[in-house]
Amino acid sequence: MSPAFPASHPSHRAWQHAARRLFAKTLAEFAYEEILTPEPDGTAPDGTRRYRLPVGDDLTYRFTARRGAYGHWRVDPHSITPDTDPFHFLTHAHDTVLGLSGDTTGHLIRELTATLAADTRLDATALTAAELADLDYADLEGHQTGHPWLVANKGRLGFSATDAEIWAPEARSPQRLPWLAAHHRIAHYRGVPALATPDRLYSDELSPATHRAFARTITDAGQDPADYLYLPVHPWQWDETIAPLFAPQLADRSIIALPTDNDLRLPQQSIRTFLNISRPLARTVKLPLSILNTLVWRGLPTERTLAAPAVTRWVHGLRDGDTYLRDETRVILLGETASVTVEHPLYDRLPGVPYQFKELLGCIWREPVSRCLDPGERARTLASLLQTDPAGRALTTELVHRSGLPARSWLAHLFAALLPPLLHFLYQYGTVFSPHGENAIVVFDEHDIPTRLAMKDFVDDVNTSAQPLPEHDAMPDDVRAVLLTEPPAFLTQFIHSGLFVGVFRYLAPLCEDQLGVPEDEFWSLVRAEVLRHHERFPHLKERQETFDLLTPEIERLCLNRNRLHVDGYRDRRDRPHAAVHGTVPNPLHVP
Repeated sequence: MSPAFPASHPSHRAWQHAARRLFAKTLAEFAYEEILTPEPDGTAPDGTRRYRLPVGDDLTYRFTARRGAYGHWRVDPHSITPDTDPFHFLTHAHDTVLGLSGDTTGHLIRELTATLAADTRLDATALTAAELADLDYADLEGHQTGHPWLVANKGRLGFSATDAEIWAPEARSPQRLPWLAAHHRIAHYRGVPALATPDRLYSDELSPATHRAFARTITDAGQDPADYLYLPVHPWQWDETIAPLFAPQLADRSIIALPTDNDLRLPQQSIRTFLNISRPLARTVKLPLSILNTLVWRGLPTERTLAAPAVTRWVHGLRDGDTYLRDETRVILLGETASVTVEHPLYDRLPGVPYQFKELLGCIWREPVSRCLDPGERARTLASLLQTDPAGRALTTELVHRSGLPARSWLAHLFAALLPPLLHFLYQYGTVFSPHGENAIVVFDEHDIPTRLAMKDFVDDVNTSAQPLPEHDAMPDDVRAVLLTEPPAFLTQFIHSGLFVGVFRYLAPLCEDQLGVPEDEFWSLVRAEVLRHHERFPHLKERQETFDLLTPEIERLCLNRNRLHVDGYRDRRDRPHAAVHGTVPNPLHVP
């Protein structure tokens, strides 16, 4: 029987176009993290600086680049000589210039190839900025180009080409998810008070007919449905991980396969989270997926999955008890309101086992943003503001045009929507979210003017101050046990690196090029919003100094360096964290 090949392959020209863009990104981000050290090589006629990068006796790359805030590099893809093939570069630079081990180089080539294949697919179906602006939240997710900072941002190690054709966000292929039943001996449920029992969750998430079908399947297997919890499972995870690694539990009926609930769902950019498009007001589901993508295995840690509803209850309580957060910023916190965790009888009891084997099976149900919007409002991830169409026009440029506002005014609205709730959680409660491009969701009014912020991913990305604060005295023990803590000086990094470095570092030059807002003025507007918040809450002056966002320099967090030089592709007992390498000037600091 002949194999089922993917429907189409990119042309050589399309591949070269994507490769040139990826190579420019590689040079820029590796230079930013000081993995590479380009040498000055004069000035181009347009005033941009030329650079040279020797990688051997017979090969020196040359290109032009502009520098920006936080030490950012913008490499012109069309200026690179003598070639623009990232694999040719790796062949010559992997050991002498980059200092990579052979195994790291091998895996990196695979990740880069998968990333390029995804990029060419995105290019082939790219829309204009105007068309992107018309898409709803779910459809826009399928057009995103991935993490702007990580070079191999769509590596997805574990996926085959056929898997990517079905399950990658850019496939835009709605799918039905099967479910399974897990016995109470190995499965555990948690829910917020409104979903205190699993029956309350299932009455929302399953139709009566589906619920009866599940119960009948369990009864036909000779078991009592009352002894089981239900959860959806990613078909890839079932085939690659659950069926082989939980084979004993399938044999003794601790786990029983169930049919689909028939709802069509779309994977978001995180791949493991699915939006329900059959019922847009239904909860999204976050499922473990044992693939390696953007630094980590994309499973669901057992303890954090169990704690997700408790963390939601706590952060919701902070917001709901604070009139500024609740009534003025009206920040939306997309709660992780229920979870089911299924333990592995062996892996979960072995302390030295790599973390990927402790994140195999479970589900988190999260509130959808569609439930939280007022009439006329629409939501887009912050990451989408960096999207550009084939003609180079940015979605941000289109939205500014549609708003009718001057660009500076529109940006001021954006910063006023994003920063106040993040700053208030930091200063008042010593608590910080990770507001990177996918976690932070911008809510717009009917004129496409930014109005407020929605945040998601609490249990994975909420951190609290290691310095004791009175506001933490009432934190429940189960929340305290699972949330990571950081010293105050590092807690600010989540805003710097997640939002300013991870998003604004790219948005600022885009606004300079397309909206006529100089980069210095962009950062002045950001600083002005921070200072406005300080003036709004003068009684928090000590906290503002403790969690100081205006220091002359910040530590340079590195994502690509982590993969290349710190962790590589080895198995680890614990999840990796971003590497720190030197410092960069803080554009919010004014001497």
